[in-house]
Amino acid sequence: MFEIKPRDKMVERAMLVGAYGDHEQKADAKDLLEELEELVRTLGIPVVERMLVYHREPHARLLLGTGKADEVCARITAAQCDVVIFDNELTPAQQRNWETLSKVTVIDRREIILDIFGTRAQTREARIQVDLARMAYSLPRLTRAWSHLGHQGGGIGAKGEGESQLEQDKRKIRGQIDRLKKELLGVRSSRATQRKDRKRAPVPNAAIVGYTNSGKSSLLQKLTGADVLVEDKLFATLDTTTRKIALPNKQPLLLTDTVGFIRKLPHELVESFNATLEEAALSDFLIHLLDASHPRVMEFYNTTMKVLGDLGADTKQTLVVFNKMDKVGDTGTREVLRKHFPGAVFVSVLTGDGFGELVERISEFVSKGTRVVELLLPLDRNDLLARLHREGKVYRTDYEEDGIRIRATIPDRAMETLGRFVVEPLPAIQGPLGTTVPIAASR
Repeated sequence: MFEIKPRDKMVERAMLVGAYGDHEQKADAKDLLEELEELVRTLGIPVVERMLVYHREPHARLLLGTGKADEVCARITAAQCDVVIFDNELTPAQQRNWETLSKVTVIDRREIILDIFGTRAQTREARIQVDLARMAYSLPRLTRAWSHLGHQGGGIGAKGEGESQLEQDKRKIRGQIDRLKKELLGVRSSRATQRKDRKRAPVPNAAIVGYTNSGKSSLLQKLTGADVLVEDKLFATLDTTTRKIALPNKQPLLLTDTVGFIRKLPHELVESFNATLEEAALSDFLIHLLDASHPRVMEFYNTTMKVLGDLGADTKQTLVVFNKMDKVGDTGTREVLRKHFPGAVFVSVLTGDGFGELVERISEFVSKGTRVVELLLPLDRNDLLARLHREGKVYRTDYEEDGIRIRATIPDRAMETLGRFVVEPLPAIQGPLGTTVPIAASR
C-alpha cells in the first residue's frame, strides 16, 4: 500500500501564528488561535509561543508581507521552536516558502485536524474517511514531502526521459484515492442496509449533534448507559454510536452520537465524513447540544447549523439542549440563552440537573410522530403483537374469534407494516411526559 512519508514526531516546541486582515476580526482571530492551541495540545505538542499578525492584504508568496514574515522568523528563533503552526490555510507553495525561510517545519490548521482524526479513528469506516482526506490533502504537497522527486528515468527501449518520480507518486496517490472511494461506497452501502433494517423495525431515531467537546458522548452515556469513550478533548470520538433508550411512556428511541463540528473544518473532511454525518440528515429529529459555559456558544451554534445546512438537515425538528450549566457562574446567562432559544432545555450531564425535563421533552418529540389506533391482528401473528409491545405502547389486548383486537400507540413509520390491520384510527390527547393517550380507554 502506498503511504505518505511520515513526518518526524519528535516535536518539542511549537509556535502558533494567526493572521487577520481586518481590525474588527482581531477578537475572533484570537479566539480561533486559542482553539488551535487546544487542538495542538490534543496531539500532545507543547505550545511555547503564540503570535497574532495583522496584514493589510494576503501575499501570494508567504501570505504575510516580507517585514511581518521577518518578525515571525525572529520570534521562531528566539523561542527555539521546531514547528510553526498557522491557523490560516496555507497553499503548498506557501508552506515550502515558509520552511525555506524559517528553517523549521511549517504546517497549518488543516494538517493538525487531519492528524487528530488519524489518531482517533477506530472503525474501518472512520479510517477510510481519514485516509481519503489525508490523500486529498497531500496530493498537491508531494514536492514538499520527498527530496528525490526530480529524478527521472527511462525503461528499456524508452525514447524519452521517462516518468519523473513526482509523476509516479501522484499517479499512485490518485489510484489510492480511487480505491478508498470504492471502499467508502461499500461502507455506505452497508450502512444503508443497516438503516433499512432499523426502519423495517419502526423505531424513531434522534441524532445528537453539536460542536466538538460539548458533551455529546457523555449525554449518550447518561441517557442509555452506553459504554462509549468520554474524554475532555476535542474530537475524542469520530465514530457514530447508536443505542436504544426506553422512554417513560415505554416508547423506544434510537439515539445516535455523531462526530463533533468545528469552525474552519477542512473541506476534505466535510466531504469524506458525509457518510458519518448523514445519520443526522436521515434521523427523525435532532438534539442540538451546546456548551452553555463557553463564551462563544452562539458562534458554535451557527457553525453547527451551517454544517447541518450543507447536509440538508437544518430544517429538521430540533431540540436545543444547553449542557455544562454547573460551570455557568452568571445567573443571567440562562435568561439570555432562553430569550434566544425559548424552547431550550438546560442540563448538566455531570450532575444530572435538568435531566427530568430533558427526558420529558424528548418524549414529546417522539410523540409527535405517533398515533393511537385500534388494530385487528390475525390470531397467528404473535410476531406483530410482540413488535407492538417492543416498539409502541399497548393499552388493551382482547383475543376474539376473528383475531387479536389491540388498542395502542404506534410510530407513524409503523403504518407501512401495520396499516392494513388498522380497524379504527382514534383521536388522541397529550398526557404527562409527552405521552399520547387515547380518549377512550376501553370499549
